[in-house]
Amino acid sequence: MKGCRVSFRVHLLRRLGLVWLGAGLIWACRSEPSGLHDLIQPVVLTAGERDTLLVSDLFYAEDYALEFRSHPHLRVQYDPARLRLVLEPAEEFEGFTALAFTLHGREYHIPVFSRVKPTHVFRFRPPRKPRYRLNVMGNFNDWNRNGLPMQDEDGDGVYERAVALDPGQYLYQFVYDSSEIWDPANPIKVDNGFGGFNSVVSIPPRHAERAFLHLLEWQATSGTVVLSFYYEREKQPEPLAPEHVFGWLDNRRLPAPAFSLTGNRIDLRLDRRFLQGQRVVRLAVTQAGLATNLQTVRLVDGRPAGATSEFTTWYDAVLYALMIDRFYDGDPGNSRPIPHPELSPKLNYQGGDLQGILEKLNQGYFDSLGVNALWLSPVNDNTDKVYREWPPPHRYVSAYHGYWPIHHQRVEERFGDLDLLKTVVQAAHARGIKVLLDFTANHVHEDHPFFQQHRDWFGTVDLPDGRKNIRLWDEHRLTTWFEPFLPSFDYLGSDTALQVMTDNAVWWLRQTGVDGFRHDAVKHIPNRFWRVLTRKIKREIEIPEGRRIYQIGETFGSYDLIRSYVNNGQLNAQFNFNLYDVALYVFLNPEAGFEVLDKELQKTFAIYGVNHLMGNVMDSHDKVRFLAYADGDLRLNSNDAVEKGWTDPPVVDHASSYEKARLYLTYLLTIPGVPVLYYGDEIGMTGAADPDNRRMMRFGEQLNPLERKMLQDVRRLVHLRRRHSALRYGDFQTLLADRDGFVYLRSDLNERVLVALNKSEQTQRRRVPLPEVYDLRSAVDLISGERLPVANHALDLRLAPLQGRVFRVER
Repeated sequence: MKGCRVSFRVHLLRRLGLVWLGAGLIWACRSEPSGLHDLIQPVVLTAGERDTLLVSDLFYAEDYALEFRSHPHLRVQYDPARLRLVLEPAEEFEGFTALAFTLHGREYHIPVFSRVKPTHVFRFRPPRKPRYRLNVMGNFNDWNRNGLPMQDEDGDGVYERAVALDPGQYLYQFVYDSSEIWDPANPIKVDNGFGGFNSVVSIPPRHAERAFLHLLEWQATSGTVVLSFYYEREKQPEPLAPEHVFGWLDNRRLPAPAFSLTGNRIDLRLDRRFLQGQRVVRLAVTQAGLATNLQTVRLVDGRPAGATSEFTTWYDAVLYALMIDRFYDGDPGNSRPIPHPELSPKLNYQGGDLQGILEKLNQGYFDSLGVNALWLSPVNDNTDKVYREWPPPHRYVSAYHGYWPIHHQRVEERFGDLDLLKTVVQAAHARGIKVLLDFTANHVHEDHPFFQQHRDWFGTVDLPDGRKNIRLWDEHRLTTWFEPFLPSFDYLGSDTALQVMTDNAVWWLRQTGVDGFRHDAVKHIPNRFWRVLTRKIKREIEIPEGRRIYQIGETFGSYDLIRSYVNNGQLNAQFNFNLYDVALYVFLNPEAGFEVLDKELQKTFAIYGVNHLMGNVMDSHDKVRFLAYADGDLRLNSNDAVEKGWTDPPVVDHASSYEKARLYLTYLLTIPGVPVLYYGDEIGMTGAADPDNRRMMRFGEQLNPLERKMLQDVRRLVHLRRRHSALRYGDFQTLLADRDGFVYLRSDLNERVLVALNKSEQTQRRRVPLPEVYDLRSAVDLISGERLPVANHALDLRLAPLQGRVFRVER
């Protein structure tokens, strides 16, 4: 009988994927990392509401013959014919859980987070009864004027509309008899750049108390890896128990016996033999409706990722965006501006080319700066003609920017040719630098053979009401044209066009060896296009060649719209313009506090996770440059930013403006996500709106002393991120956020890095509390080398005006 019990125990442990090593249980997970190509991201649901998902957005598989397990808190329906998964959490169910399914006999588990969404009631008493339906609109519904009608249900003259909103800050207006007005009952408002204001509402978290899962340490022996965590919760209702802990190794849930609990300390034992390659451990605690952050630990051969500055995953990327024509002229022989009496040099070719990029690669410019990924503006052959822009004053414009393609496989001759592009990519790869191409899938130029030969692939520019469907970005999002001479594809009406253009993207990957795409105008292209493209890339490139292609998109709109394109079946990321908007407001407005930015960061984390690949920016080719705001040349949201670039182009007059830009870049290079430097950021280039924000890049002796100092400082910051894994893979804890000061802690299993920012032009002193569980003793400034003591779990900081400091905090 005793032998039977031992045999049964061993059999049970093997079924759980556990191994008994005498010292305890360790998780083995057998030999293969996952069996799935993708790491399944958490599904975020709202309690009591049905949500329909495409399983192809969750992960790639050759087929989706899935069987889902029943779940005590989720209603689950799966339609294999349409790949639709319908999930409905129980009313008031909050926290993390795991949804099990099998594929080809193997079991996997989807992380699921259910929340109870706070509801805010918008109220407005109009001066008289409205003639038309009264609505509320805001950045929570893409400023849809008609989507949220308000009602006066009790006849008291006050119109109301309840809207469920995630915690965070939102801008809104009321639409009253076709007029847009801010909320007269709300004193908090911001300039909207059009001569009016947007009202601001902040939605607090549902739970006032705080819960956080801390990373403690990593230990390894010859056969075992132990990851240790600590659960911290205010007003903890009961002792921590195994049923409160949810963990995953890649896409499989870790069973409760894999953890040992000592009070609120959680130790996870992993068999090192089964940790070859890249593996991901994720852990969260859910207790009495309140969930912690989802801690994520990336392992490479059993060791925490990021110990070196090598490019291992896209979390290591520092992306440098450049416009080919405006970067560097390496071949004067192809510098041919278009002769036209009314074409300004600002809107003409200025000589930059692929040879110029190759020269800067070979000179080590990008190595010195520390960036390890390049985003090249479109390389396609473009029209030689000039055209007048649709909006007044109808200036003549050339295709110097690359977004007017006339061929799908030829390189613009002013930039070089396909062989030179391949040489640039090879030279970059030899230096450990990845390359992204800017891919234009929304439209072509009217001279493109696709439009000339296949008019049925494209939509029409004429609307039924007689208007032109041009630049109606939100009203006709999926059909609008940018210009009358830039026909937009009709991917919903032409499957042939969809197949041809997705095949073309794969062609560029194969021909050039680039590592991914920056995709233009994502929100104007239906989701189906991105799903078809990404499936082709995974099936034809990633899986057979063992490569990871990175795709980042451009969308201006609400969080819901932007994230609808970000998943394993579509894009890896988009640029986080919503966070950018709030960051600009806070850094440039002396009265705006860092607590506003912290709330927006927390909202970003709630939507994309702390460890995400969204692109964080200071400048872009579509935005006014930061220095133009910081130096006082333009007001934030100014409606004269375009004309300013023509009539009075900004110049940097104040040395403090460079300090403000350095402070912003300190923030940019130390928060989660992929930092993106737009060419010229490293020297503090200024510029108003397009095209003034696309000036020719300058180097070496062309720089003034303040620009040279800026370049040195930015190099230090970029290399700081490259050297310190906590800034790339770490979690995020806000330690202090007030009007002028922002202090946060990034921790991974290699180190802890503390960042302190002072946006005031006065010296600031702050006493910063540190988590007691870490038992930290000192902080070393990673730039100056100064060592500060930690006393009583707090750090006393002195921050000079407009200063950012970065410390490693140690035991």
